[in-house]
Amino acid sequence: MNISLDYDNTYTRDPVMWDAIVDMMKRYGHTVYVVTMRYPSEGAEVEKYLADKVERIIYTSRKGKMDYVQQQLLSIDIWIDDMPWFIVNDAKC
Repeated sequence: MNISLDYDNTYTRDPVMWDAIVDMMKRYGHTVYVVTMRYPSEGAEVEKYLADKVERIIYTSRKGKMDYVQQQLLSIDIWIDDMPWFIVNDAKC
């Protein structure tokens, strides 16, 4: 399975727990991506904590996550996100 993990207010609420869960998901053969609405220029913190733990970090630049990921020719099976409406909706800038 391809699994998307949100960063802000999801991963950041308990990084130690999420690190353990990401490790477990990978041991079971799943691929974990971080999909965040941040701009790439806002990614230093995300990269610092997750670049070596997940397959890829995807920055949507405030675009709805599902459409953006599909444009990258990637399909997500499970979304883990504290604000699920941003999976299908753009953020108002």
